Amino acid sequence: MGKDLSVVVSAQDDRVRYRRKVRRCLDVLALMLDDFAFDTESPTTGLEIELNLMDGDAEPAMCNAEILANLADPRFQTELGQFNLELNARPRLISGNGFADYERDIVDSLARAEDRARKSDSTIVLIGSLPTLQPDHLVLANLSANERYRALNDQIVGARGEQFSVDIRGVERLQTSNDSIAPEAACTSVQFHLRVPRDRFAAYWNASQAVAGIQVAVGANSPYLHGRQLWAETRIALFEQATDTRPDELKAQGVRPRVWFGERWIDSVLDLFEENVRYFPPLLPIIDDEDPVGVLEAGGVPILGELRLHNGTVYRWNRPVYDVMNGRPHLRVENRVMPAGPTVIDMLANAAFYFGMAWELAAEEDPIWTRLPFATAEDNFHAGARRGIEATVVWPHSGEISVTDLVLDVLLPKAYAGLDRLGVDSVQRDRLLGIIEGRCVSGRNGATWQASAVWSAEHSRGLSRDAALHDMLLRYSSLQKTNCPVHTWPVD
Repeated sequence: MGKDLSVVVSAQDDRVRYRRKVRRCLDVLALMLDDFAFDTESPTTGLEIELNLMDGDAEPAMCNAEILANLADPRFQTELGQFNLELNARPRLISGNGFADYERDIVDSLARAEDRARKSDSTIVLIGSLPTLQPDHLVLANLSANERYRALNDQIVGARGEQFSVDIRGVERLQTSNDSIAPEAACTSVQFHLRVPRDRFAAYWNASQAVAGIQVAVGANSPYLHGRQLWAETRIALFEQATDTRPDELKAQGVRPRVWFGERWIDSVLDLFEENVRYFPPLLPIIDDEDPVGVLEAGGVPILGELRLHNGTVYRWNRPVYDVMNGRPHLRVENRVMPAGPTVIDMLANAAFYFGMAWELAAEEDPIWTRLPFATAEDNFHAGARRGIEATVVWPHSGEISVTDLVLDVLLPKAYAGLDRLGVDSVQRDRLLGIIEGRCVSGRNGATWQASAVWSAEHSRGLSRDAALHDMLLRYSSLQKTNCPVHTWPVD
């Protein structure tokens, strides 16, 4: 969501100065990409995990501020809703036993947070959308007590100029509206970061776009919202609609949405930053004191704060990231397509699948993006979100093919090869990619488990939909703590 804000400026002259500063930052980035020493020594990775809080009755628990105060751990931060937290795992290499290190770190961190949550009569749940959320939970009053969220809400609401409408047609249909961005808090994800060389950024971003639909299909975990069964990964449709700043007239004119898949393959990371500046007006025109031209001319490393802040208000499913660590700039692909959960090991399996595929596909001599139309990749993305592991997609040399067959026959071997090239320990590689294979063979991921458990509660035990959702979520929470992959969970 960006940095904390103590003052929000919104006068017209502030916006004009901010826009000019953003463009100056963009010019400086272009110069740096031509002739500057970016950090490309190692493919460091990172994980950000968004969490939900629920009480003993499986209702959302609005207590993140209390838990954070008791934790006093900078790796945990607020997220949009008072029932959300975010965990930022320490970046690391995944070569050798990197994934095992991630697992220990995340499990230990969550255990500490769970201990504090229990003191607030709540528990932590890793899930794409909390299925017991109702519209009266997703209101302005339940945003986290952080100025940046209110500021962002005010700017997005002002840009929209009318209520946000949501119309999702899946197994069932949901139509609702809201006067704030609070429904976005229902979208809890895990984000994978991959540091890549400057001259190879386009290849990794294009590869990430190509496989986004396959990722979300295999890892879908958000089938319910407001009591309705919608898409396998309803989080995708909700996020696209609940923060859309465009009224119908601007949609008809072809104005781009801020939650955006994109519209073309790229040749350089600069393509993405240029599009962000060209197509999207500033939401948070916060200006800092840095003169990026002066810093560059003096031999320093510009922070480019305005460009980075603006970039953070354009919600690409694969976002470009410019950052500075230890005095050296670097570039990352931030892969944002995946839901949180169901377990730590499931999320790490999703990470291994993504990192392996992206690394291998980006290195191929006949790259996938030269054979897969961009519009088809976007169609695959929405098909994967809608149908999940039961989706059919279109793939070069395969035509229409089920996601499970595509993964088992084509993409899992590429993920294995990519992890080998990254130096991942073979035991860790086999364990994590074996989970992806297990989902495809069994046809079960988080979304299908949730739907099956609710169906069983409704039809075998006679529970109402609301009671079945609460019952399922309590069972889900209990099974999650075993850290056994979801495709092995019992339904009944």
